Amino acid sequence: MDDTNVIELEGLTRHFGERTVLREVSLRLARGQTLAVLGRNGAGKSTLLRILATLLRPHAGTVRLFGEPLPREGWKVRGRVGLLGHEPLLYRDLTGRENLVYHARLHRVQPERVQEVLLAVGMQERADDPVRALSRGMVQRLTVARAVLHRPELLLLDEPRSNLDPAAEELVEPLIGRASGVTRVLTSHDPSAALAEAALVLGLSGGRAVYVGPPAGLDEATLGSLYR
Repeated sequence: MDDTNVIELEGLTRHFGERTVLREVSLRLARGQTLAVLGRNGAGKSTLLRILATLLRPHAGTVRLFGEPLPREGWKVRGRVGLLGHEPLLYRDLTGRENLVYHARLHRVQPERVQEVLLAVGMQERADDPVRALSRGMVQRLTVARAVLHRPELLLLDEPRSNLDPAAEELVEPLIGRASGVTRVLTSHDPSAALAEAALVLGLSGGRAVYVGPPAGLDEATLGSLYR
């Protein structure tokens, strides 16, 4: 099956009750590219990521990941996707290391990979502290480690640098940044930074795709309208 396009959306629509959160969104994202999803709070950004992560079902339209239709064939692609969302998906009473060992077993990843990602995010010295005892920035570092633990081919990144200081941002850049070479979907409240990383931009307003195209084609007036 041809999976040159990692993501294919055709008329994607999702409702919450009577409210339409995403309305007929269509795009294609090629392997190795980054999609920046821009828009104000409530525009549908996080909902889109949750659908791509197979956590929500679309109500209309077609969604394909690696050529596989969602949600019907979601089981085939979940192991190829890494999610870094608003929730860390870590057990607070377990240590960082215990959390990563648990996720490594779920993904059938070799135990040595746990120490590798702990070192990569600079958490080796606090790895045996319970998550509840860590600062938000340290929890975010562990969340990055969890998201990349199984070497996913697609990263879904919802405000991935929140709570990180400049030193931590530099540490995680090779894992989740453009330098990783991984196909990415990135949401951000910093449009200029997101545009600098993106090959394709999806501008959402009220669930509608106001703009789909390269960063260079997004004029200031359209960009400004996404946040009004």
